[in-house]
Amino acid sequence: MGTAHDLLAARCPSRDVLNRVGARWVPTVLTALEPGPMRFTELKKVVEGVTAKALTETLRALECDGIVDRVETPSVTPPKVDYSLTPLGRSLLEALDPVRDWAERHAGDIAEARRRYSQSAVHPR
Repeated sequence: MGTAHDLLAARCPSRDVLNRVGARWVPTVLTALEPGPMRFTELKKVVEGVTAKALTETLRALECDGIVDRVETPSVTPPKVDYSLTPLGRSLLEALDPVRDWAERHAGDIAEARRRYSQSAVHPR
């Protein structure tokens, strides 16, 4: 187990990790890779709405952090590239399970709150 950090401190290493984990496409890409390795084009189809640029940036960042593994098979033309979760990535996906469950349970509540907010005459800032 690592050292406890102060998440509120600007230079906290945990803050950097949480920023990565909470990045827009990360939970979705991790979920897409849960069943097993996928090629870029497969991921692009599965993760609806992601642009090729955003998917590329997300995969590179996750590979850099050791969460996703990129395996190139150069013996085929064009070279085949598969992306898969590393053990670290699988452990992150397990940690995200409760958050995904919460999101599914409360999506309606959030939608209703947004509706009420947009209909209110004054939006607090």
